[in-house]
Amino acid sequence: MTETNSILVVGGGLAGLVAAFELTQRNIHVTIIDQEPEQSLGGQAFWSLGGIFCVNSSYQKWRGVKDSREKALEDWMNTAGFDRGAEDYWTKAWAKSFVDFATDEMEAYLKARGVGFLAVGWAERGAGKSQGHGNSVPRFHLTWGTGPAVLKGFEAPVRAATKKGLVTFKFRHEVKKIVVDETTGAAIGVKGNILEPSSVARGVQSSRKVIDTFELCGRAIIISTGGIGGNLEAVRKWWPIDRLGPQVPKSFVIGVPHHVDGHMVEYAQQAGASVVNMDRMWHYTEGLKNWDPIWPHHGIRVIPGPSSLWLDANGQRLPPYLYPGCDTLATLKYICSTGHDYTWFILTREILRKEMVLSGSEQNPDITGKSYWQAFLQRIMSRWGAQGVDAFRQHGEDFVVEDTLEKLVEGMNKLAEERKGPILDYGDVHKTITARDIQFDNNYSKDAQTMLVNNARNFLSDSFRIAKPHRLLDPAFGPLVAIRMNLLTRKSLGGLQTNLDSNVLRPDGSVFPGLYAAGEAAGFGGGGVHGYSALEGTFLGGCIYSGLRAGRAIAQDSTNLRSRL
Repeated sequence: MTETNSILVVGGGLAGLVAAFELTQRNIHVTIIDQEPEQSLGGQAFWSLGGIFCVNSSYQKWRGVKDSREKALEDWMNTAGFDRGAEDYWTKAWAKSFVDFATDEMEAYLKARGVGFLAVGWAERGAGKSQGHGNSVPRFHLTWGTGPAVLKGFEAPVRAATKKGLVTFKFRHEVKKIVVDETTGAAIGVKGNILEPSSVARGVQSSRKVIDTFELCGRAIIISTGGIGGNLEAVRKWWPIDRLGPQVPKSFVIGVPHHVDGHMVEYAQQAGASVVNMDRMWHYTEGLKNWDPIWPHHGIRVIPGPSSLWLDANGQRLPPYLYPGCDTLATLKYICSTGHDYTWFILTREILRKEMVLSGSEQNPDITGKSYWQAFLQRIMSRWGAQGVDAFRQHGEDFVVEDTLEKLVEGMNKLAEERKGPILDYGDVHKTITARDIQFDNNYSKDAQTMLVNNARNFLSDSFRIAKPHRLLDPAFGPLVAIRMNLLTRKSLGGLQTNLDSNVLRPDGSVFPGLYAAGEAAGFGGGGVHGYSALEGTFLGGCIYSGLRAGRAIAQDSTNLRSRL
């Protein structure tokens, strides 16, 4: 085994880079080990829209949003639904600690890294109950520059640290085992395979051809390799049929690259680590099959406004409060109960133009490239809205655009036949739309979705983004659009159990010496800081905070800094 007086960071995603940044700022050497080629440094965060959960920020205050630590923590706990004794002891501690960081430090910490925000959005608006799921106020801080801008704030100083001799990169090194000292029980190293060089573009599935093996010894090990979202076998294995039954969905589109497979969590468990809450997971209900895919079965998530009519595969309107942008996992549970794995949005061209946003850096080149006027003109002035949305309208297989409802339903039924789904009845769809339109064509309404739209438009930022309420069958706002929404895999909400220092625990609750975990591999902290559901903007934020905790804890713990070689 090659001996090194270094901290081994397994996984070069955002959490790993943040941990490396914290360590190198304290002149501690780091070795970053990643199975992907160098061009994929940064992992999943690169592809993200860059949403960050902040509480009582200057951006919220600027928009007149009244937020507080207490309100955010109540929203978090109501959403998480922690109910698992020992498994949730540390998750609840992490939840409180994260909300404190989001309130006191997140904004300033990112600003110091050169990260700024473009707008504050209102994600996961809730289930219509003051003590229920969801964000009480807008907290989704959209990064100016999306995911790549967040990454740059940490990748740049870590790369600069290589010139000082503080960082060594080991790309194409696939860790297969954690080495444990038989005497002390401490994690002292890793071993695995060296893969052949690869020049594939970022995110593209790379070769797994082995050309050699390696062994590295370090003073501490941080696992920051992500979750299981790219591994359908693992998703199906852990699918919570008891909560989301009655069966595992047959069809998914995949929201993360192929290498996000969860294997490192398995290897840590084999070494003696505690893994908890793996049946808690986060998958989106508004996924499109990418017409220009990067990784296998590549899916793109739609971030919708609240106005579209949402029908299940049988043509039934989803019940209150399962409206676009309100309660992701409750909606997922409902969809699974129908026996089908897709739903329908019915909307107008005007709603598409104003409200449809696609998640991801590559789908928003204007924001990613920080081209403000391009962003403004494209999204506000164009006939079909954002460039990425229009490309899906033209090329995506999930879109139907027609001038009449009758032709629209015919097009929807052609797509339904592809999935062996039920054929929609035109008369039933027309009746549902007419009932909805009567409620939207009035300043007053008993329809909960109408009230949701009117409430959302009271927030200044949403007043520009959300279409003025109108009838779907009003030709002035047409043509009509139907979108088949697929289930999209994304995040693990469980993982390696850690204490507040990101130190991995053993099944008996004791500390696993020398082994740390951060990011999605740790359930973003504690083995499941989100509980059963999440408030959005908390995934990148969770990578940042758990990586920070791991780096600082190792740096401050003189025991972990003593060589065990």
